[in-house]
Amino acid sequence: MSQADPQTPLEKQIWDQLRLCYDYEIPVNIVDLGLIYEVKIMALGPEEHEVLVRMTFTSPMCPMGDLIKKDVERRAEAVPGVKKVSIEIVWDPPWDQTRMSEAAKLQLGLL
Repeated sequence: MSQADPQTPLEKQIWDQLRLCYDYEIPVNIVDLGLIYEVKIMALGPEEHEVLVRMTFTSPMCPMGDLIKKDVERRAEAVPGVKKVSIEIVWDPPWDQTRMSEAAKLQLGLL
């Protein structure tokens, strides 16, 4: 499921929560920074879901990585019906500024 076209109200709620997570060193949310690569929702039962978030950081040496990861998990778990959140940190493809939204680039003075 992609960020650009949420398919379900649950997915939209999850993306909305992820937009509340910020990189502590950059004043832009992690969705607009392009750090979230995928959100996958799997049914555990009629009203219960597991969410897999595939994400990266701006650098493998990100000193705030653990805090960001915990924030993502906490916010995704706050969505009604989400019973489990798994986070996969990936480095391929590597993050670069081309993954940022235009809004993020404007906010950081890159446009």
